Amino acid sequence: MKLAELEAHPGAEGPVVLCILDGVGLGDGGAGDAVAAARTPTLDRLMASHPWRPIRAHGTAVGLPTDGDMGNSEVGHNALGAGRVFDQGAKLVDIGIRDGTAFGETWRWLIGGGTLHLLGLLSDGNVHSHVDHLLALVARADADGVERLRVHVLTDGRDVGERTAPGYIAQLEGALEATGRDYRIASGGGRMHITMDRYEADWAMVERGWACHVDGVGRRFASASEAISALYDEDPSTTDQWLPAFVIEDSGEPVGRIEAGDGVLLFNFRGDRAIEISQAFEGRGAFPTDPDVRYAGMMEYDGDAKVPRRYLVEPPAIDRTVGEYLAANGRRSFAISETQKYGHVTFFFNGNKSGLIDEALEEYVEIPSDNVPFDQLPEMQARAITERAVAAIGNGWDHVRLNLANGDMVGHTGDLAATVRAVEVIDDCVRQLEEAVAAAGGVLLVTADHGNADDMLQKDGVTPRTSHSLNPVPFILVDRRGRWELAPVEGAGLANAGTSLLVLCGLQPPDDFEPALVRPA
Repeated sequence: MKLAELEAHPGAEGPVVLCILDGVGLGDGGAGDAVAAARTPTLDRLMASHPWRPIRAHGTAVGLPTDGDMGNSEVGHNALGAGRVFDQGAKLVDIGIRDGTAFGETWRWLIGGGTLHLLGLLSDGNVHSHVDHLLALVARADADGVERLRVHVLTDGRDVGERTAPGYIAQLEGALEATGRDYRIASGGGRMHITMDRYEADWAMVERGWACHVDGVGRRFASASEAISALYDEDPSTTDQWLPAFVIEDSGEPVGRIEAGDGVLLFNFRGDRAIEISQAFEGRGAFPTDPDVRYAGMMEYDGDAKVPRRYLVEPPAIDRTVGEYLAANGRRSFAISETQKYGHVTFFFNGNKSGLIDEALEEYVEIPSDNVPFDQLPEMQARAITERAVAAIGNGWDHVRLNLANGDMVGHTGDLAATVRAVEVIDDCVRQLEEAVAAAGGVLLVTADHGNADDMLQKDGVTPRTSHSLNPVPFILVDRRGRWELAPVEGAGLANAGTSLLVLCGLQPPDDFEPALVRPA
């Protein structure tokens, strides 16, 4: 799958460096725009003296159902690494539920045992899951005669408003009661406290979730609505993503422990925070489990590791990635981030495939993330990542890519002051990268996978906003030698940036890739 070399390529002594400022979009400069509020002399200078443009990082531009859907790191890195737009999990699940293909052999296997348990993130954020998918599953279970169903909810407060769980809980409780069957919410807790760890950063989260959903360990309440109300009252500062584990009881006993022979479906469609709990249910986790259950995921979350073994909807089949073409053409690539985003510059960038594409031509480096709240350490590991990336820039790599996670991870805390600090840290990191790239004779691209830090207040101007934004992101071309300029491309998105990497590395992109945003000057 080698590509033709570009005849008009002006050449470069150093690497093509892709710096992804995670969660740093182009906001309106208002009170909730932490990017505008931060002191960013480097980004300000680059955007004043080098070619740049906004590009789309949400909605249909990254394969989501509508342009009202926020982008996220998974689909953003998929688009960057694919050079094309593939239908993503949310859209594929919509289709599978609508045309019935989601309810095939695996669904029939799931409902053929004891109680059917549905586990997942309860919101309409459409980043990891959507409440409409859950309600459709409940309706289908009812139509298929499932007598007993239990839902284990993970409250959001991250992709949606900080304290919006009561509305989703009430909607779900109403739908369960309307069936007239033995359908109830059984357990729950905040997504950042139980169950939804990723990249093996904190297996204790998953173990707490297991104890809650499977063993019935947690604060006891008569209903989920009562649980949320009581937890809010006890700690007015807590938000949905951090709620402690709770268990619904009746006559002193949990109403829905997961037991041998039951069916368990994780209804999240996004992979990164679904893998570890799936491994636990399949006996492949980092703590002892003996799960004699029928387990499936909404989708396959890791195609290489085959996690999970069964699922309802086929994931996007992303082939011929930028990374594969670079390797096939002998280009040497170096990728680095910290734990929280390491999988994004590797697994997701490479089309949801684990491991190195070519061991002789690639190196991937993971800097361990600190296991502390991100607003308490807004610097995260940005400086350590930058130090290693700077060393790689001067070490003969053809392509270097890195993700600085601060704008997204700190932005999700809702702490505006901490996010301003985070943006200032990454601005200084960009300065160091720019200097290293200039010294090596390379080209630096600065962009983002989606917005977040650029829109941190709700419409009332007071309430923190912890979700991603719908704003475009920058695409900055930094080439001090003036060999490249921006190409005119209408409606460009992240996939166009991916194609640009191939062009800058001297390769003729495939005809079905999105147009590149750069051309020889």
